[in-house]
Amino acid sequence: MKTKLTNISELFLNATKKHPNNVAIIDKNDQPITYAQLAEDVKATAAYFQRKGIGKGDRVLVFVPMGIDLYRIVLALFYIGATAVFLDEWVSKKRMELCCQLADCKGFIGVWKARAFALFSKELRRIPIKLSLKKKHKTGVPIAQVPPDTTALITFTTGSTGIPKAANRTHAFLREQFDALLEEIHPKVRDVDMPVLPIVLFVNLGVGCTSVIADFKMTKPEAIDEAVIIEQITKHQVNRMIASPFFIKRLAQYTIEQKVELPQINKVVTGGAPVFPQEATLYVKAFPQATSMVVYGSTEVEPISSIDAQTLSQAPETLPEGLPVGEIFHKTEVRIIRVSDGNIPACSALALDEMTLEDDVIGEIIVAGAHVLKQYFKNDAAFRQNKIIVGNKIWHRTGDSGLKKGNQLLLTGRCAQLIEFEGGYLSPFIIENQLVNIAGVTMGTLLEMNQQRILVLESVLNKEVLAPKMGNIPYDKLQVVAQIPRDARHHSKIDYGALKLQLGA
Repeated sequence: MKTKLTNISELFLNATKKHPNNVAIIDKNDQPITYAQLAEDVKATAAYFQRKGIGKGDRVLVFVPMGIDLYRIVLALFYIGATAVFLDEWVSKKRMELCCQLADCKGFIGVWKARAFALFSKELRRIPIKLSLKKKHKTGVPIAQVPPDTTALITFTTGSTGIPKAANRTHAFLREQFDALLEEIHPKVRDVDMPVLPIVLFVNLGVGCTSVIADFKMTKPEAIDEAVIIEQITKHQVNRMIASPFFIKRLAQYTIEQKVELPQINKVVTGGAPVFPQEATLYVKAFPQATSMVVYGSTEVEPISSIDAQTLSQAPETLPEGLPVGEIFHKTEVRIIRVSDGNIPACSALALDEMTLEDDVIGEIIVAGAHVLKQYFKNDAAFRQNKIIVGNKIWHRTGDSGLKKGNQLLLTGRCAQLIEFEGGYLSPFIIENQLVNIAGVTMGTLLEMNQQRILVLESVLNKEVLAPKMGNIPYDKLQVVAQIPRDARHHSKIDYGALKLQLGA
């Protein structure tokens, strides 16, 4: 039975009472902090925020990289009932200013580079209260009791156009997400984890285990120094890793090439971007003692499903039906509905049944459940585009296409990328997997532009050499580029908008 909580920071405080001397976080510079010390710093920071005029319901823009300071600050904001507005390190100035306009923050806290950046940003300058990163107050304050639907955290999706889509994470939602992730990733008190995904470290802080911050720049993931990460893992006896596919793949390739053994690693979890069979095979080979798992989810709902790498590695490389993403999480209700460009207004259960497709038919994946985000912050358009209201239940439209086979889920890519062809759909997502298995191709996709199907390949080889290798892929034009743009967050997915601009769309 769940303990009744009114403030999500109580999860951390309860873990502190049970395990005060456990190390909570080890920073990039090898600086450790125990749960007891972190709790003391959280309360002192909360007192400082209150003294500066930050209170219940106030929004504070947090521009701080992943580390001890980030979690101290965010927990302190939760503690006093304020809202942390979190911006990723890789956000552009234009996007940051749009986020600031939307969030209308009362306070701003950031590292010195962010504060210097504020000199050139009208939106940052207009935030009335500037908070110091290091200042605390000796006198503590009581924890704020807040209604469950109080917003604790606002995070932004990675879109680069239009009004920013801000996930409104309430205290109640964060608790549901904590419980769901706890079941899926199973952290234990004695674990030493390397969580590269920021939300996972919050889960660890609610359990009492140790988190090691990976020493690399999240703004430049391609510059990762694998040897440095290996040294951290060995020094701190890290036994778990939870990171993006890009991070895990780079580390797996390095350990195989350099014949590095990491026998203490017993759990590897990845998510945030697709993982194909050939990558899963790398995980199994690189971390033979570990249980490796791929989690499928999104900003609005995590997890949706999961699959172990061993099973995925045995899937056919050509993926004739779709990419297996495993068994649907038991708290997630999943349906596949007809692909539709328009909004789907509130409807009856019968109307939703009529939209729902049979197993083995490609359509849009929609999900419902207690750990599914119910609302966006000040963005009714995003709600209408992404939600379906059926009675008291809110379904989330993932925008992903796929199909069900009983309780197993397969992905066929983003709905927006599907290409109508001969009465059905071509899935660029599946074609992309076929392309990376062709010698000389590092990445590729099929785009529909100007009523033509353009096959784009990232390769050092020329068209004449590549064309005969394309098999039965139905394209009108072949284009070879030096580099296909990737997403800024995980550096794993194709940035289709940027690619179209690169091609002159």
